Amino acid sequence: MVRPSRPYRVFQGVNAVVLSLVVLVTLYPFVNIVARSFSGERQIRAGEVTLWPQGFNLTTYKIVFQDPMFWRNYGNTVFYTLVSTAVAMVLTTCYAYVLSKKHLKGRTALVGIAVFTMFFTGGLIPQYVLITSLGLKNSVWAIALPNAISVFNLLVMKAFFESLPTELEEAAQIDGLGTYGTLLRIVLPLSKAVVATMVLFYSVSFWNSWFSAFLYMDSSDLMPVTVYLRNMIQGATGGSNAGATTDQLSQVGANIQAVTIVLTALPIICVYPFVQRYFVSGVMLGAVKG
Repeated sequence: MVRPSRPYRVFQGVNAVVLSLVVLVTLYPFVNIVARSFSGERQIRAGEVTLWPQGFNLTTYKIVFQDPMFWRNYGNTVFYTLVSTAVAMVLTTCYAYVLSKKHLKGRTALVGIAVFTMFFTGGLIPQYVLITSLGLKNSVWAIALPNAISVFNLLVMKAFFESLPTELEEAAQIDGLGTYGTLLRIVLPLSKAVVATMVLFYSVSFWNSWFSAFLYMDSSDLMPVTVYLRNMIQGATGGSNAGATTDQLSQVGANIQAVTIVLTALPIICVYPFVQRYFVSGVMLGAVKG
């Protein structure tokens, strides 16, 4: 075994120190937010909270968790995220697979149409009129369909499909598989990295989305949890907390933003470790050619 040279060991040491500092700088804001969410009003307003809760307080969490509307909206968010991500993955995968075929007639036009939508949109009012005229308001389709295809994700999947050996698909066709059979039984099993990456991207996007629901949902029972928490930030208490005491209202107003960030980010943080190994492979797509 070759012993690393001294300059290389120095480089490793410096690299470890620099990366450790980057990790600390990255983690500090989130740790501070978590600490603020459990801290008391006076300590928050005085700026005494850094990495550890000061004046431990659960008032805002209790008010949020005891509100039935929070859990109803949280369930809506889970449902909207699952359905929207499934729709987005089906449409993006099919479109990307089609665009990966270089012999396809009109392929350049289809790519151009997709890229065009990255820079130009119809505008908010025409989109609202379209969604309303199609009868999609107050349904999950008002959230899922307008945001079903991200062009960036589409182009990443297209590049990955193009990198797969064409001999595999030719062999599948010889064995009698059609287009959909080849996609489902050959291509997708070999594309776990990019599929997991796209699922993560879409899930995060739909989970954090609030404007589409705010625009197309008329009832508070249909809103996602992001809209619920947004309303709490704006009103400090929300409509269901009118009976709270003055001290409770002050506490909520002091750390509602921190509680909001924790509640919306926690599910994604819990899911991320399970897809991390696929995500690392997915983001490196096309980095090495050989």
